[in-house]
Amino acid sequence: MAASNTLNGGQVIVDYLIQEKVPYAFGLCGHGNIGFIDALYERSDDIATISVHHETVAGFMADVYYRVSGRPTATFTSCGPGSANLPIALANAYFDSVPFLAVTGNVPTSQFNRGAFQETYRQYQADFPSTVRAYCKRVFQPTRGDMVPLAIRQAWKTMVTGRPGPVVLDVPFDIFKEGAEQAPDALDWNANISCRCGADPEGVEKALDMLLGAERPVILVGQGVKYGGAAADLLALAERLGIPVACSASGTGAIDTKHPLALGLIARNGTYQANHACRQADVLLALGVRFDDRTSSSWLPGYSFTIPPTKLIHVDIDPDEIARNYPVALGLMADVRTFLRQISAALDARTITEQVSSARAAWLDKIAGYKREWEDFVAPGFTADTTPIHPQRAAHEIDRALPEDAILVSDIGVHHNWLIQFCTPTRPDSLIGSMGFGPMGFGVAGVLGAKLAAPDRPCVSVCGDGAFFMHASVLGTAVEYQLPVVWVVWNNYAYASIRGLQRGYLDGRELATDFKNPQTGQPYNPDFAAMARSAGVEGVSVDRAADLADAIRAGIAAGRPYLIDANISADLNPTGAGVWELPGLGLSKPGFGKRHQPG
Repeated sequence: MAASNTLNGGQVIVDYLIQEKVPYAFGLCGHGNIGFIDALYERSDDIATISVHHETVAGFMADVYYRVSGRPTATFTSCGPGSANLPIALANAYFDSVPFLAVTGNVPTSQFNRGAFQETYRQYQADFPSTVRAYCKRVFQPTRGDMVPLAIRQAWKTMVTGRPGPVVLDVPFDIFKEGAEQAPDALDWNANISCRCGADPEGVEKALDMLLGAERPVILVGQGVKYGGAAADLLALAERLGIPVACSASGTGAIDTKHPLALGLIARNGTYQANHACRQADVLLALGVRFDDRTSSSWLPGYSFTIPPTKLIHVDIDPDEIARNYPVALGLMADVRTFLRQISAALDARTITEQVSSARAAWLDKIAGYKREWEDFVAPGFTADTTPIHPQRAAHEIDRALPEDAILVSDIGVHHNWLIQFCTPTRPDSLIGSMGFGPMGFGVAGVLGAKLAAPDRPCVSVCGDGAFFMHASVLGTAVEYQLPVVWVVWNNYAYASIRGLQRGYLDGRELATDFKNPQTGQPYNPDFAAMARSAGVEGVSVDRAADLADAIRAGIAAGRPYLIDANISADLNPTGAGVWELPGLGLSKPGFGKRHQPG
């Protein structure tokens, strides 16, 4: 509860964060936000401040903290270049529907439109909001102290309601110190707001009719299931109706990968059983899925989906996503967890048998056959013993080294494609990645947020050499705050995913994708293990697959920050049963199986 005396703008914001049980503020100092930092100092017993060495790192930490804990945090950055380093992290959170509150400092109101130091003023005064409007749900900019209480409570509500996402609170320098009366009471304003909206009851009945009447149904799940707290309800419905479940890259882990009904990843590099089942389905129930180009094999029919004739039931909390890329037989705006509970209740009311029909059993038998074919196809990669390490074997060794409760945070790069195909997450937060905006550095920095959210669980980042070099400052932050995370640097001496495109689509005309010594022409990178040791982090190098799992176990057991520089082959790219089209350059071919022709 706010104190009875008058607070200034910075104090109001901090007080409100504390009321909302925000445990951390991640950020970097600057002259434009010292008033806010001063307010954090006064309440340091109630909210911890984590200082980073690059503003983007703060945003990635806040992003992954939420994905693990389900609780939003805040970031703080200064005016000019300080906050201009934040949009990459904002966009990543926005496209992946992850909320955090970005408190950005700006120039004093008395200096608006005068070109003060670091003011964005050529088009409009103090115009930092224009730089981030495309990358957040909304920007609030209070220009008087008495506007702050309204701005903070509306910013918080906007952030967490509906489709969640980041919100920017842009505060001029003087407003942090200007009188603002009391902070609003968060319990009064937000405690009784629920966004667990249900679907139209008639639509629920129609959806159930379609599922019960289907011979080849499939459930497709995305991030809306993982972070909407719907995993248990998904499993209950899938088991009750005997419907197999495929996952988009963002939905991986929504169902235990080893469950008999789990099909695995559907994507251009997805499994044969996932792609082949979904493209043959007569009814597809899509829950919290965007149907992006990678998930959908560039929307080319017959590879990942064949919609129509497949009848699509699309459920999403954001109506703009429904029927964006495919026509729907039934579109329902709803929170996916609420919808799953609605359809289970409707099923209870019908008092029908819960046994799988003979047609359904035949469908599951076919899928089991697809799975055996795929497993035979990929089996050699699990035992490959080469130096550099075979990437499929690397993914397998990483997966088997992780304890059941571990959190694996993947960065962006070719390694991510290997991990989502060959790792076996058992819970929604076992494997965390970014599939919307796809910024390099997400996993390098995000693992710090994961560890703060789950201090008793092992937290491992797998990141490419390119991404780690971009954000190596995280080593210092991990040491300063004693965060025992493990980085596995997937070192292939290249921006290998892009080099793969040059080789596949441009006849091998490679430029700006390899890291080489200019004198010898040999692969070049810094010695990442030595770099880690120079920062006070234990660093080791590994170039054999048999040693990789042991190194990860040792890193977890060390109880301090730990880096593994793993020498991994860059000459192999993950194959799959889908395709990806780059218009003007061509279409890849499925690595296994062929295009499905309905009828």
